[in-house]
Amino acid sequence: MEYPLTGIKVLDMSRVLAGPFAGRMLCDLGADVVKLEPPEGDVTRLWGRSIGGISGYYNQQNAGKRNICVDLSQPQGAELVKQLVREADVLIENFRPDVMGRLGLDYDTLAVVNPKLVMLSISGFGAGNADSRRAAYAPIVHAETGLVARQAQISDAYPAELALSVADTNASLHGLVGLLAALLARDRTGYGEHIDLSMVDATMVTNDGMNFALDGATLTTPNEVHQTAAGPLILAGDFRFIWHQLSKLCGVQDGLAKVTPEPSLDEKIAARRAAAHGFFNNTCADREAVIEALDKMNIAWGDVRPASDIRSLASVQARDSVTEVDDRAGGTRPIPQSPYRFRHYASQVQGGAPHLGEHNAAVLADWLGFDEAQSEKYSEVLKHGKD
Repeated sequence: MEYPLTGIKVLDMSRVLAGPFAGRMLCDLGADVVKLEPPEGDVTRLWGRSIGGISGYYNQQNAGKRNICVDLSQPQGAELVKQLVREADVLIENFRPDVMGRLGLDYDTLAVVNPKLVMLSISGFGAGNADSRRAAYAPIVHAETGLVARQAQISDAYPAELALSVADTNASLHGLVGLLAALLARDRTGYGEHIDLSMVDATMVTNDGMNFALDGATLTTPNEVHQTAAGPLILAGDFRFIWHQLSKLCGVQDGLAKVTPEPSLDEKIAARRAAAHGFFNNTCADREAVIEALDKMNIAWGDVRPASDIRSLASVQARDSVTEVDDRAGGTRPIPQSPYRFRHYASQVQGGAPHLGEHNAAVLADWLGFDEAQSEKYSEVLKHGKD
């Protein structure tokens, strides 16, 4: 089957996660994604297990891309980028907002080179404000947008970083929405677009609990992990609803009917939690009984499993959600498969991640029609590895 983005050329100048993840998804959808790295390489080349000279973190975010290594500190480097931009449909970058301008590669300059270019710029705080120059990895945005405080409040624990780079991945996905919309609009108007995407904005709009903060309302209680005869399970739903189902459908009692004086709310909650614990651990003797009871009450549940156990999930097995790519060392290594399942189009990871500068000659030949002599003119800015 045909890939939905076949023929789209993407120049990916981003690093770490917010930009590279967006580029990886475009690659899965069939775009020709060329990652442009500096001679020192993306810092994530040092993160995770290295196999065949490629780290696990870098491999996951850059699988299937081609790679060109260009020294942008030299004028010839920016000149070469402009030639690539002339042929590109999309450019992705996640530098601080003033960096591309200092390199002579801001959107206004590149739009003259290629008026049809769709450029996605992801930064922590967006361009043109007092926070723009601040460094912003995901933990900083998590703290500034209230996610760290929210987690501490609902878990009654000291503030701590989240276990997932939500700010980065949300920015990636909102960036994808923006640039795909711009590509669709370009088909209608003939003109490109520049998308200035703030990680703060993407985090706020994706935070389903932001309404409580903005409205000055009380935060709802979280879903909770319950110790059961089936092991630790997270139950989706406010405990008040879970207790309603337990008492009405399973006959669980809190033992407070004849207690005087009237118990406080905290005492009622404590008694009902204890009753729920007893039901899930004692009345339900095994996993089968626990699951049967939860299904009877129409309560969604999930095993609290380590990520290393993900392949045992039935849906992951059925959907081949983990696939194998070339490990660049004569074997294969596992990687999450593309999440998109089309009826009429294909989407899948296109292969392992590239080495630094691995496709210098091939990209210049394919995109620009350069022969060996023309490529040699840029030998001072084209690098291989960390030479």
